[in-house]
Amino acid sequence: MQGRSTGIVYGGLKYQARCITDVRADTDQTCFLAGTLTLREENEIHLIRLSPASAGVGVELVCDGLFYHPSGEIWDLSSCPFNPRIFSVVFSSGETHGATIWQIPELYGQSNSPQLEELVSLDAHSSKIKRILWWPSGKHDKLISIGEENLILWSIDSSAKTAKVQSKESVGVMHYLSGGAWDPHDRNSVVAICDSSVQCWDLRTMKKTNSIEHAHIRDAEYNPNKQHILVTADDESGIHIWDLRMSKFPIRELPGHAHWTWAVRHNPEYDELILSAGTDSAVNLWLAPVTCGDDPTSESLVDSPTRQVDPLLHSYSDYEDSVYGISWSSREPWMFASLSYDGRVVVESVKSYIPKK
Repeated sequence: MQGRSTGIVYGGLKYQARCITDVRADTDQTCFLAGTLTLREENEIHLIRLSPASAGVGVELVCDGLFYHPSGEIWDLSSCPFNPRIFSVVFSSGETHGATIWQIPELYGQSNSPQLEELVSLDAHSSKIKRILWWPSGKHDKLISIGEENLILWSIDSSAKTAKVQSKESVGVMHYLSGGAWDPHDRNSVVAICDSSVQCWDLRTMKKTNSIEHAHIRDAEYNPNKQHILVTADDESGIHIWDLRMSKFPIRELPGHAHWTWAVRHNPEYDELILSAGTDSAVNLWLAPVTCGDDPTSESLVDSPTRQVDPLLHSYSDYEDSVYGISWSSREPWMFASLSYDGRVVVESVKSYIPKK
């Protein structure tokens, strides 16, 4: 089903942008962080809150905090899963590339232009850094940074403002990493996206344990509720769901987008719901249940060929530019936020599509 957006629009971003993330640790209100990508102006990070409308009817998106980002363009943005005031940024400014852990000042609401507090700078990479990963399942003193040529496990102490390299590994000659995901079921497992594969790594040994040989993968995410299940977004061949115990072939395929499929996200509670974003200026909502039994060769993992049900529940097409950022709300899992390159933030509800139990 296709249709124009009926969502809530936030008009506060003045510049182009690619990154939006749910503030997972905020259990009192639904908030998102969005960061801009401008060469000539000072970049901004917006703390956006879903709030009851001032007219008393419905809800609206309000700016709960506007912070200037002094380091340059924001290419990756991720909120700390156990402290709502801490987040990570991957940035670039000219030929300079880096990553920083920032903290929002405690009294940010009482200042017109509050300054972010720099906690640590992650500066051990010998190549361009691409992604910061927090372990998604709770408090953990470790952090992963993924560079084009290195995978680094950090030990972080935010109170002491220190970051120490615990282990570091090169991905080898002629391979370049572009992203990855940390297994929410196993803090020793991570996947890294390479040129033509997804590599599975064991953080205890910093060695590769498995790989999915599949070209042009843009994004990957673990299923939050089922072990061994990974979803990937591919440039041209859509969306694939994998069981990492039998990684030669996907267990499910979804059509994806009319152009490149850029990002993909499992719903944090209703994991059969999957969001994808693409350079065709659309966000797609998919229904893609998988059964994950103890036997990885079980036929129950794959849809029966006699059951041909359209997995596309809805396509949100009210965008004028490529959509690079999507994020479910952890607090209200029937809500998601999307961000198109022109700085348009839209929050939608998928309540009507939640599968009945």
